[in-house]
Amino acid sequence: MANSQAAQAGTKSTGKQTHKKLMGVFLDAETFSADLLNSDTIDTSLLNSLNVELTCYDNTLPEEVVGRIANADIVLTNKVVLNSDALQQAKALKYVGVMATGTNNVDKDYCQSHNIHVQNVDGYGTDSVAQHTLMLLLNLATAFPQYHNDVNKGKWATSPHFCLTEHPIVELAGKHAVIVGHGDLGKRVEALFNAMGMKVSIAARPGGSLPEGLSSEERIDNKRDPRPSLESLLPSADVVSLHCPLTDDNYHLFNEVRLSLMKPTSFLINTARGGLVDEDALVAALKSGQIGGAAVDVISQEPPRADHPLLTGTIPNLIVTPHTAWMANESRQRLFNKAINHLMQFIDDQT
Repeated sequence: MANSQAAQAGTKSTGKQTHKKLMGVFLDAETFSADLLNSDTIDTSLLNSLNVELTCYDNTLPEEVVGRIANADIVLTNKVVLNSDALQQAKALKYVGVMATGTNNVDKDYCQSHNIHVQNVDGYGTDSVAQHTLMLLLNLATAFPQYHNDVNKGKWATSPHFCLTEHPIVELAGKHAVIVGHGDLGKRVEALFNAMGMKVSIAARPGGSLPEGLSSEERIDNKRDPRPSLESLLPSADVVSLHCPLTDDNYHLFNEVRLSLMKPTSFLINTARGGLVDEDALVAALKSGQIGGAAVDVISQEPPRADHPLLTGTIPNLIVTPHTAWMANESRQRLFNKAINHLMQFIDDQT
């Protein structure tokens, strides 16, 4: 059973008439910080400015959603699904705050038709995710996990030489990196790759690129995406890094066909969404040597099942981290502050 705790938020006074305290619930606060209201890492003092009594649940199972939101004016959620069946039971609900960028866990059509405001948070984790992306690339390029494992097994201590040389190391300077998704995050990763001395190309949105062979003037004048297609870039790519949202157009963007276009020494990095990659095809490409390595921070189903093909532990050129790219303390604090400020603005607008 998840624990709950009420925030001691004082009555809001802004020179306007004092209003009844609103009731709020955070359905999966533990995804943000353990014991959020007493966290050692997240400053929650902004809550004291809210005229809201907030109850934080560590976790919420699907069958618990209706009971917990039934009397709520405000619901905060990270990944708990709020579908129309649950939302229609929340007669007092006015505001859904998504403690993340993606809002696919909320039935926005229902909310719009019932005057429920849905607010997400963007731009909070750019530096944290970019840093994680670079970390994954450096681990792949230096074969760090393999060498670290060798040292722990005593191979260095018993080596006849002063160093171990079994695993190839790649120098990134001069290599060609392809970035898919060029928003704030993609631009930040581009800057880091440039700082490493890499040549960077930005791929066109899937389905949006221009035909090959057009002049530069024709490409600029054309209303379609003037950047080169992903397919045209993959054969020369040493690194491919994904930073785009998951849409119907790019589901399984990296499938067997596109993976086959990559060089056998190339690296694929995914810190965006698991559904961008056909995971069975990726496992096959790694095991056959079709590509040189991969590093992912996201999987198509999270948490993944224990026997997920990316978690077998038998693929030495694969690195998996458990969706932690966004988790820097500074990133989470920024997210919290933005989310609560959004809520404060909503409440002010209503009063």
